[in-house]
Amino acid sequence: MALLVLLFIVFLLLVSSLRIAQEYQRAIVFRLGRYTGTRGPGIYWLIPLMERQQTIDMRTKTVELEQQETITKDSVTIKVNAVLWFKVLNPADAVIKVADYNKAVYQLSVTALRNIIGQNQLDEVLRERAQINNALLQIVDTATEAWGVKIELVEIKDVEIPESMQRAMAREAEAIREKRARIIKAEAELEASLKLTQGALEMEKSPIALELRRMQMLSEIGIDNNTTTVVLIPSEFTQAAKSFSQMVSQGEKPAA
Repeated sequence: MALLVLLFIVFLLLVSSLRIAQEYQRAIVFRLGRYTGTRGPGIYWLIPLMERQQTIDMRTKTVELEQQETITKDSVTIKVNAVLWFKVLNPADAVIKVADYNKAVYQLSVTALRNIIGQNQLDEVLRERAQINNALLQIVDTATEAWGVKIELVEIKDVEIPESMQRAMAREAEAIREKRARIIKAEAELEASLKLTQGALEMEKSPIALELRRMQMLSEIGIDNNTTTVVLIPSEFTQAAKSFSQMVSQGEKPAA
């Protein structure tokens, strides 16, 4: 009877020492306090009373970094939050070399985020966000490599700017747009003046063309039932006045 009880106890110990790890899990096994290896996925067995395990999830984790209030290089206070994706590549290092790799990765990422924002101006943070994400990824990934952790992606999710700075940026953008509009308008007026000058020179060579332009102008004025009175002066009068002015100017030169 005692033998049966002993066998039953041994059987219970053997059964209770069986472990099953999922496909995305790895078990770090310690025997009397010393690391003996990584086991899983699947079924495996632990020596009763001598071995213990710590299971690590190998899947990619998403961590949202809480909003950080920091100062940019040009002394503007902004609030930034980001999202971090990472996974464990070496579960033994993640357990042995760092006490809590989740907390360590989080604190390192927050510190690196604050430092890199302080090294850039506000315009760079807003325009060159991709470059800042890459730089932040390199910093955090290099530091966590010794822990067996791989940083896959870091993205700045939102940048909150003070309301006074938002108004200043809006005024600056409005001034830039107004400047661009004035430049375009000036360029258009310059091009139009050149075309008008070229057309006037061509019409000056042909009096008939000038008369046709006058008739076209009259038809355009009468489209809207305009009540404006238009007095037309023959082009001969204009040419005569021009010739008279030239004669007078030539006559005054000898006297001078």
